[in-house]
Amino acid sequence: MADAQNRPVRAPAPQARAPPGPSRPPPLVDREKTCPLLLRVFTKIGSHHTAEDFAVRGKEPKDEVQIYTWRDATLRELTDLVKEVAPAARRRDAKLSFAFVYPDRRGRNVVRQVGVTYAYPNARRPDEGNKALADLSFQTGDFLDVAILT
Repeated sequence: MADAQNRPVRAPAPQARAPPGPSRPPPLVDREKTCPLLLRVFTKIGSHHTAEDFAVRGKEPKDEVQIYTWRDATLRELTDLVKEVAPAARRRDAKLSFAFVYPDRRGRNVVRQVGVTYAYPNARRPDEGNKALADLSFQTGDFLDVAILT
């Protein structure tokens, strides 16, 4: 019994992220009473940034937009916010690809694509704008990388 008390305590291993599940209604967040989170959004025209672009803390890509939002924010809401600051995202044929950037179990960054929207969606081009951050396994502290494809 004495040996059990003197053993060092191990920290639990970091959990792997589960892939997003089936689409369900976004969790209800009272935006009047819930404090928003800071979402660091990095945009790039033509493709996503690479994991190496985020390798050094404090030296992330320069094309950053900081957005205060909630976990129930949809990709459509984020698309509209990106369109306000990135002229290329306002083009009629613009397509926005969203990816989360976060550290894996070994501490190396992962860029995981989570959805696609169109600047101006229509019935012939359905997109994933109704997906909420929480539905996509977003965790506070993740970066959002947005590739603006034209």
